[in-house]
Amino acid sequence: MKFLKQKIADVFLIEPEPFIDRRGLFRRQFCQRELFDHGIRFDVRQCSISENKLRHTCRGLHYQKAPHQEGKILSCLKGSIHDVIVDLRPGSATYLQWLAVGLNEGNRVSLYVPPGCANGYMTLADDTWIFYYHSEFYTPGSESGIRYNDPYFTFKWPAEPAVISEKDLHFPDFILEKSD
Repeated sequence: MKFLKQKIADVFLIEPEPFIDRRGLFRRQFCQRELFDHGIRFDVRQCSISENKLRHTCRGLHYQKAPHQEGKILSCLKGSIHDVIVDLRPGSATYLQWLAVGLNEGNRVSLYVPPGCANGYMTLADDTWIFYYHSEFYTPGSESGIRYNDPYFTFKWPAEPAVISEKDLHFPDFILEKSD
């Protein structure tokens, strides 16, 4: 696996190094040792699959607040997504910066999103499936989010959402809290 650093601290694209022969392709999807070798301490607590029927479905941007912050590793198994990550870690050198990456079934790239970052995506094809590894258990009281069109961040999306949940559509405007 190749770990490609991104402009947000501790965010990596993870490229597989597939073995290909006449039977087809074999690739490693997850290796805790290789994550550790790149400074990523990740214990899998849950795995999830998101099946999205329609192109331009928007999910997120989601995160869990302390003490239940979670890291995620996402892979697009079918279809294609435009994924957005926001650094919400006050001590980070890239605090409040965001980036977008493309994941699809063809590039087979995974994305590591560290704890303390928000993540969301828009599907670019009908029938898109995303597989997640989570480093923490889902804790409903700790969930939060940033609206896809929050004016603080001026995200650039490939289209307006065709499908979005009421919850994701109505996250309040992000307001930077001032510390005393």
